[in-house]
Amino acid sequence: MKLSDFDYHLPQGLIALYPANKRDEARLMVVDRVRKNISHHVFSELIDFLPKPGILVRNNTKVFPARLLGRKNPQGGKAEVLLLKELEANHYEALVKPARRLKCGQVIDFDLVSGTITQELAGGRRMIRFDGAPVVDHLETIGEIPLPPYINRDVDENDKERYQTVYARHTGSVAAPTAGLHFTPAVFTQLRENNIEIIDVTLHVGPGTFRPVKSDDLSKHVMDYEEYSLTEESMARIKNRKLPLTAVGTTSVRVIETVLTVSDPPLSGKTNLFITPGYKFLGVDHLLTNFHLPRSTLLMLVAAFGGTELIMKAYQAAIAEKYRFYSYGDAMLIL
Repeated sequence: MKLSDFDYHLPQGLIALYPANKRDEARLMVVDRVRKNISHHVFSELIDFLPKPGILVRNNTKVFPARLLGRKNPQGGKAEVLLLKELEANHYEALVKPARRLKCGQVIDFDLVSGTITQELAGGRRMIRFDGAPVVDHLETIGEIPLPPYINRDVDENDKERYQTVYARHTGSVAAPTAGLHFTPAVFTQLRENNIEIIDVTLHVGPGTFRPVKSDDLSKHVMDYEEYSLTEESMARIKNRKLPLTAVGTTSVRVIETVLTVSDPPLSGKTNLFITPGYKFLGVDHLLTNFHLPRSTLLMLVAAFGGTELIMKAYQAAIAEKYRFYSYGDAMLIL
């Protein structure tokens, strides 16, 4: 496969800048791999298509207010910091803008705290040391939810709730597992009443989810590592499952497939599993996902699961039917 096999043209107006009025009012495209059939529904009808009894695996990571807007000290120019993870007490790995002008020793002032760039890391990243009290105690005040770059608008109060799944529990992501944004407590009640058991896993989504694939030879692309974890109970239920399993989003898929590739996987670790067409899935029977960017690793995973020809046909149907795309967009269920 070549990078160009995963290209398509999306009219700018189909990029969802805001979520649907209600989570489960998003549209739902159902793609049947056996019948090669595509049909159009609403997310609240999800229960009509899932096998019963069955299993649904979801990623319960929580997005944190990782984007900080500050000013260089003493120069006064604007500086933007995207915190990635805490490496040691009050020391964070981060991405910065403007990267060329933010070097070691630069102090950046934010409301309530200041940080100093102490090291330049690989991939244009920086190590930042924050002074004083733990910066995590101030993030709700000085930070904002890091919306993806294609949502080209200011963050508003609604994003704090809507760019987060209703079941988010473990803080650590800089991007939401967006297939889960459509679920409501009522939908989960409906699933449980129909004998669909719900399993939680955690994969903290990093900025690599937006990193473009630059080589036309997909074998040369290396995914960034992302941290995952799950409980002993969840591990056992996945490894010993006897019911059809639906994965909510590509992040859940990567956790499931990662832990099934070895006989005695750790309950927590890192994965850079890159799934492209030709991959043999070990644990996922159905996939619920959103509509992804052209040439992205996310689209490649979806094509690997649904078949490239069928998935690209589904994307053209979504464009024709004016589905809403990307993080705040509509959903696709692949059976």
